[in-house]
Amino acid sequence: METKLFSPITFNQVTLKNRIVMSPMCMYSCYEQDGIVTPFHITHYESRAVGQVGLVMVEATAVQPNGRISYEDLGIWSDEHITGLKKVTERIHAHGAKSAIQLAHAGRKAELDDPIIAPSSLQLNERFQTPRAMTKKDINEAIRSFQLAAERAQKANFDIIEIHGAHGYLINQFLSPLTNKRDDEYGGSRDNRYRFLKEIVDAIQEVWDGPIFVRLSTSEYHEEGNQLEEIIYFSNQLYDQGIDLIDCSSGGVVRVKINPYPGYQVPFAEAIKHQTGIKTGAVGLITNGTQAEEIIQNNRADLVFIGRELLKNPYWPKQAADELKTSITSPKQYQAGWR
Repeated sequence: METKLFSPITFNQVTLKNRIVMSPMCMYSCYEQDGIVTPFHITHYESRAVGQVGLVMVEATAVQPNGRISYEDLGIWSDEHITGLKKVTERIHAHGAKSAIQLAHAGRKAELDDPIIAPSSLQLNERFQTPRAMTKKDINEAIRSFQLAAERAQKANFDIIEIHGAHGYLINQFLSPLTNKRDDEYGGSRDNRYRFLKEIVDAIQEVWDGPIFVRLSTSEYHEEGNQLEEIIYFSNQLYDQGIDLIDCSSGGVVRVKINPYPGYQVPFAEAIKHQTGIKTGAVGLITNGTQAEEIIQNNRADLVFIGRELLKNPYWPKQAADELKTSITSPKQYQAGWR
């Protein structure tokens, strides 16, 4: 059977062998609290490349120490992180997969003892610290930190960068009227709320010429938050800046009850793709090959980001291929069993 799920796609001269992406998922495995890659990370990411994922995306990796979600997160705020990350990309590339890294800053959602920052001094809830509202100097330093992180990602041989602008973390906090109460050029209108992300993209593009993805929370599930109209606006701005793909997730800005169901975020990816022309990635309870193929075959998104299913089964692409009655190339070491 001819499938689209296992067809190649190219982003800015980087070609993925199929449309399956390992979604970035925090592993909380930097036990020395230094943000440096451990043997677990190497095994974890390499095994999904062995399983024939087209793009392996490394988890949210902090551009500043106080931007970690937890002390166990990976970091890229120092040149000391490059060596470990380079080992990860070497092992991913050895199996024909491409590598990506998600650059992140947690803002007010950092669960740290250190002082934390955010666009406005608004506490998420009683379990979290109240952040300090960022000064213009803080904003410039954060933008520069994303730029330096992109330079380090290049030295570590990543193929693609994803900017984490979703799930209520720092960039999302600037984008959302629920968390951004500033009265300067970074707050108020949607143009102003977009400015921080715009300047991060500009700064990264000065030092990085490969593909750039951006993850957005395409719904905030709150009547006073960003609606699809605003997300379409932000996506158009990103398209105009030359961003290659919007990774369409949702939620996380404020605590609300979400009732997920299979493919519940796919309509957001579909709407953004068709209303803006930018490529999109669909994520969220995509569990089987038939479902993934339908998304790609019907032009609802260009990539499928697989999370929990790849935690359960590093060989999910093989399972999907079997469901779709097609074959994919096996690792040579596994040819005897991969039939």
